[in-house]
Amino acid sequence: MNSFGTLFRITTFGESHGPGIGVVIDGCPAGIAVEVAAIQQALDRRRPGQSELTTPRSEADQVEVLSGIFGGQTTGTPIGLFIRNQDQASHDYSHIEHAYRPSHADYTYDQKYGRRDYRGGGRSSARETAARVAAGAIAAQFLAQHGITALSYVSQVGAVAVPVGYEQLDLSLIESNMVRCPHPETAEQMTTLIRQTRDRQDTVGGLVTGVVLGVPAGLGEPVFDKLHAELGKAMLSINAVKGFEYGSGFAGTLLFGSEHNDAFYTDEQGAVRTRTNHSGGIQGGISNGQDIYFRVAFKPVATILQPQPTINDQGEAITLAGKGRHDPCVLPRAVPIVDAMTNLVVADMLLRARANKA
Repeated sequence: MNSFGTLFRITTFGESHGPGIGVVIDGCPAGIAVEVAAIQQALDRRRPGQSELTTPRSEADQVEVLSGIFGGQTTGTPIGLFIRNQDQASHDYSHIEHAYRPSHADYTYDQKYGRRDYRGGGRSSARETAARVAAGAIAAQFLAQHGITALSYVSQVGAVAVPVGYEQLDLSLIESNMVRCPHPETAEQMTTLIRQTRDRQDTVGGLVTGVVLGVPAGLGEPVFDKLHAELGKAMLSINAVKGFEYGSGFAGTLLFGSEHNDAFYTDEQGAVRTRTNHSGGIQGGISNGQDIYFRVAFKPVATILQPQPTINDQGEAITLAGKGRHDPCVLPRAVPIVDAMTNLVVADMLLRARANKA
């Protein structure tokens, strides 16, 4: 389906090479102060053509507010946002009208719908995520009023990884470089690797680390809609994502229970805290008041400019090379998408938590 969320719910629409893409947000409370400039700033972080490390497709991604905001505040009615496509180069895709690109959605869309929009992948294109970023920017402004902040950064590109955890980083440095890594020395190595990969007409993947600060205890549902399950679903819905882990993740399997358990204590202000945070701020599917942190794995971008063997829609063997404008590494532009999906999940859970108490 094209909708996400329960109480704070979004529905996105549009294709990569259509007139534009958009989102309808339903369930946002009335009276939330919204700065359209903040929505635009989030879109500017995701837009193509922002640096030498991204696709040269040039889209202003100028947001248009169609409904739901008046006098700088939400009205409680559906919020409509629209972003026009302006720099489509549909001719770049004429060679794949009947071809199945390796590791793309061409074949699976044909099998599901019996047809597909081959221009940039149509609905399967990551261009759709701009609508999510716009919606997430409104969710972020709602959460800010409750002291909650979501941040994410590139923590690994290929084999180049940040050597320390988020607690030891100055997260204000996320926007200080093109790759959006708050560890300057590692950021330089990442940038070099992406440039080298681009020059080889190849692509490279990596990891984005997400952190949510200021989350109160009690957000999340106890069984199927656990907070980490909803975060996982949100992240895995992003194009090119191959994995999600929160807290200690897979590394936690190497510890004994005596090492992994997070011991509770009461701090000087009388607040309940844990001495470690292997749980990643979530226990029993519900936030415990500690920082929430997770990692999202992104595969290398599937479109490469090298010839590859594949087949066409008649089952005939062909050789295909990518054309057009593509990212050698999706990670720098994925950061605001991870932020947006995090904000949408937490905003929805905050509203649901309100409904759980008398």
